[in-house]
Amino acid sequence: MGDPHPEPTAGQPHPAPEPPQPIPDPPRPKLHATALTRTFGRPPRSVEALGPLDLTVAPGEFVCLVGPSGCGKSTLLRIAAGLLRPSAGTLEIRTTAPRPAAMIFQDYGIYDWKSVRANVRFGLDVQRVPRREANTRADEWLARMGLSDFADAYPATLSGGMRQRVAIARALAVEPELLLMDEPFAALDAQLRMILQDELLEITQTLRTTTLFITHSLEEAIVLGDRVLVMSARPGRLIAEHRPPFPRPRTGDIRSAPEFTSLKSELWDLLRKEAIPA
Repeated sequence: MGDPHPEPTAGQPHPAPEPPQPIPDPPRPKLHATALTRTFGRPPRSVEALGPLDLTVAPGEFVCLVGPSGCGKSTLLRIAAGLLRPSAGTLEIRTTAPRPAAMIFQDYGIYDWKSVRANVRFGLDVQRVPRREANTRADEWLARMGLSDFADAYPATLSGGMRQRVAIARALAVEPELLLMDEPFAALDAQLRMILQDELLEITQTLRTTTLFITHSLEEAIVLGDRVLVMSARPGRLIAEHRPPFPRPRTGDIRSAPEFTSLKSELWDLLRKEAIPA
């Protein structure tokens, strides 16, 4: 057989080498904070609540923040939501939508005088989405959250878990580029909390919505997060980062893995040093 790569004969030019393929730029972070600080009050009674803190969250990433009470976790989330201004530093959200973020609070944040469907539709009404389209999108999320039979009910008739499902459906119905969650399951009993963790895990793995999630539960952070960031005592700074060693898609079954227990213990060792005064 002939040589598949024959040498060029005399007088023939050598073939030009193929140009190297350009290395694609990494995706720009969805959220980027630099030297972020927040102080409440005025001297001499001012309180340094947060920072300085640097943080990046990549598109589609689920980042969990854990830290001792009062370390500034919720302050950071409210700055990201535009509800507070930083005292110094910057926080940028790189999106294409005029209202890029949706926030879910610990106390549900739904309106008692609105029906379940109207609550889920609320963000769409604010965006002036046509009513027929808004109702369709709201009903799709009610079905997804198992609430279709309660579309015309009012929040006072719902259990705590159902009310939080309404809050999640309302936030995701607007298709946010950034989802901000401030201890959304803290008020629920342990069994229901685990169920909603697994539901949120399935939803966010499907949608790949960029999420910044605050919790006091180490188990919750490990189940849900691509990264778990540990904050110091006030004023809160980032002191550690861990990536749970569980590939996606994952399920709540990872709770029984030895690596889960090991990481939880490591995170608790860090938190305990910050939570207990020296």
